[in-house]
Amino acid sequence: MTRLVPACLLTLPLLFAQGVPRAEYPQPQFQREQWLTLNGTWEFEFDDQNVGLAEHWAAGEKRFTRSIVVPFAFETALSGIGDTSFHPWVWYRRPFTVPAGWKGKRVLLHFGAVDYRAQVWVNGRQAGEHESGHVPFCFDITHLLKEGSNVLAVRAEDPPTDRTIPRGKQYWEPKSAGIFYTRTSGIWQPVWLEAAGESYLSRVRITPATDGAVRFEAAITNPRPGLEFAARIRWAGEEISGATAKAGGPFATLLANVDAPRLWHPDSPNLYDVTFELRRGDVVVDRVQSYFGFRSVSVEGERILLNGRPIYLKTVLDQGYWPESTLTPPSDDAIQYDIRMTKEMGFNGARKHQKVEDPRFLYWADKLGLLVSGEMPNAHPRVFTNDYVTRFVREWMEAIERDYNHPSIIIWAPLNESWGVPNLRESRQVNHMRALYTLTKSMDATRLVVDNDGWEHADLYDIFNIHDYARHGDLLLEKYKGLTLGEPSTHFPSGSRAQLLPGFDYNGAPVFLSEFGGIAYILPGQKVPESAWGYAGVEKSQQDAMLRLRSLYTALERLPAIVGICYTQLTDVEQEINGLLTYDRKPKFDAKALRELNNMLR
Repeated sequence: MTRLVPACLLTLPLLFAQGVPRAEYPQPQFQREQWLTLNGTWEFEFDDQNVGLAEHWAAGEKRFTRSIVVPFAFETALSGIGDTSFHPWVWYRRPFTVPAGWKGKRVLLHFGAVDYRAQVWVNGRQAGEHESGHVPFCFDITHLLKEGSNVLAVRAEDPPTDRTIPRGKQYWEPKSAGIFYTRTSGIWQPVWLEAAGESYLSRVRITPATDGAVRFEAAITNPRPGLEFAARIRWAGEEISGATAKAGGPFATLLANVDAPRLWHPDSPNLYDVTFELRRGDVVVDRVQSYFGFRSVSVEGERILLNGRPIYLKTVLDQGYWPESTLTPPSDDAIQYDIRMTKEMGFNGARKHQKVEDPRFLYWADKLGLLVSGEMPNAHPRVFTNDYVTRFVREWMEAIERDYNHPSIIIWAPLNESWGVPNLRESRQVNHMRALYTLTKSMDATRLVVDNDGWEHADLYDIFNIHDYARHGDLLLEKYKGLTLGEPSTHFPSGSRAQLLPGFDYNGAPVFLSEFGGIAYILPGQKVPESAWGYAGVEKSQQDAMLRLRSLYTALERLPAIVGICYTQLTDVEQEINGLLTYDRKPKFDAKALRELNNMLR
């Protein structure tokens, strides 16, 4: 096979030589022409005594003693700091100048994500604040600007031991261990400015149907009388459809149609470009570029259908960590490399595990053709409180809203292995789990929803996800060979916990083996921590690891009741060495051999 060199290793020196890491537009599904990245070197300070607010650090008089490279968290090497100890409060500051060509425009300040609470000032005056560590936020800072140089200050608070915060795999102890990894604090996704109209589009929800109908629902900030909302759809650069409607208030809806639409599929990821405009007569007040794909996902009996046809989900668990930058992709090329390697190994999708992934990952999944199961980072596995519920629900709703338009996402999975709901025999917790299913379906009726990925299902789910780390295929086959679906009396073997909660029956949904494998192997010359571990030990040779893997796939080929799999996992992560690739993205196995195994499953 052609050896793919991890692209992040090739491009990072160039990016840093230019001084602007992650310089590409951060959100390609909602892009304005006039924008300015604020990534790069910022002033930085730890505030371990939490005195910054009282001493008015936002006013700019305090001299910061450090610098940091944004958008990388201070725990990472690429930030230039690499300090993994506890620092609950941190401050950022940098100057910026608004381009002269933006005069008369609204200036919007965007943050991709700040973990966990953020307060923002421009020229010493507060622009706003936001709580939730994995989703974007934006402030209109026009009224805070002055001619020439301006100063942006950010205070981030991330209590490292607060276990009610939805933090996913970020460890609440000083040093990572087991399945939990180095924390990510503060700014960890891009920061940018853009120019918008006096009235402007804050979001547009796109809902295509495979018959060619497409619905556009716009939210408008500062609506004014006489506005129109327009959409122009293009294929291969040629305008093929469009529609216009009056926009008399904060919302406007358009219906358009594309004849004989080319459907989006992993094998043919067809995407249509669309331009959205707010107009007043012949004047364009605001313009945004986007794209979408015609794609449907549904369930028929025990099968999952993509565009009305059965599909076997062959996915890999992808935690989205990098050794030099943890949760932040080090470069756009690094994102593409992971997706291309995933497909080269014969997988058609990824389960993004305990992370709301960078929008550029989802953009490339749309472009390159990769199915995605979208997941919410959970709180501590054994914590359930009112604070957790409030925080979790708010952030999950924002994540769904952010990613609704991506054709690559076909599954939503808010909970994993009862994390945050440790006692589902208790009515409040099971009601929370069931409510998350109905809430998700109320926000997005176009995708499949899992109630609890792994086990302890109730009665509301579109897919019955199970986790099983049987060491060999004969054990897997013995457990599931008698599985018959479609009947409430169907019996499922228990894993670490029972597959069904007491008092609930199986509802006939397709069965998805959404975690299996976890075969650990250390590549010759690979450096791993002393605490390195793998499920069921570490194989001594590549041959031993492949024998185990082949036995599992041979068993799966003989289990027609299972219609999808998710192999654990794409890469090693810190001390967890169950990856098909090392942590720095070197392949442990021949991609062609892995592709042949995946081709066995249909």
